[in-house]
Amino acid sequence: MKGMILAAGNGTRLKPLTYDIPKALVKIHGRPLLGIVIEKLKDCGFTDLIVNVHHFADKVVDYLENNDFGLNIEISDERDQLLGTGGAILKAKSFFEGEKAFLVHNVDILSDINLLELFKTHLKSKALATMAVKERLTARQLLFDSEGNLCQWKNTETGEAKNVREPFGELDAFAFSGIHVFDTTFFDYITETGRFSIIEAYLRLAVDFDIKAYIHNYSKWHDMGRYQHVQDFNKYGNIKGLIKTK
Repeated sequence: MKGMILAAGNGTRLKPLTYDIPKALVKIHGRPLLGIVIEKLKDCGFTDLIVNVHHFADKVVDYLENNDFGLNIEISDERDQLLGTGGAILKAKSFFEGEKAFLVHNVDILSDINLLELFKTHLKSKALATMAVKERLTARQLLFDSEGNLCQWKNTETGEAKNVREPFGELDAFAFSGIHVFDTTFFDYITETGRFSIIEAYLRLAVDFDIKAYIHNYSKWHDMGRYQHVQDFNKYGNIKGLIKTK
């Protein structure tokens, strides 16, 4: 199985930790985020990974070259232009040729989500993409119908909303968890170019294709993309099931 780790962000919300290192190398209980995610993917059966780089790209490359994870790991170089979540995935298109599906994981997410189960659930659904989602407080909500299809997006702070599909039954609101699985035919329908958000692409494609929810309300899940979150987790967080101990 193949996967991608989105690791190119500037880490603005993690400052001052990211003044001299990339977000991917911020340490949680002494372990770089990138290494934690790589080991989780490996333990779930992934054999080939691609990692995008931009902010302090050389440091990420050096880390990967100096640590043997027992996997084939390639680099998607975004030094010249940060492409956003959607553009980053599109740039890696050739890496996934010949695959039925692939998984994408944000580098700043810690969870005990069963990624293999997520992957298999996606394959059975025959959806274009499957998003790991959870009921939690967020201003940006994704609304799925009773069949698990993405139908609406809304921002509860601004009141902005986008209705993209007529729902079947009731709508339930969730927050995206930064982990998703794509059918490789997804690339056939991408018209966006350059830098773009994958959520924007989802909302456009959900009109004609199934974008499914994988609900993991009872899983452990932590966003390590903010300075205070890292400080709190390093001080009080329980790593059981989240970080592999050696």
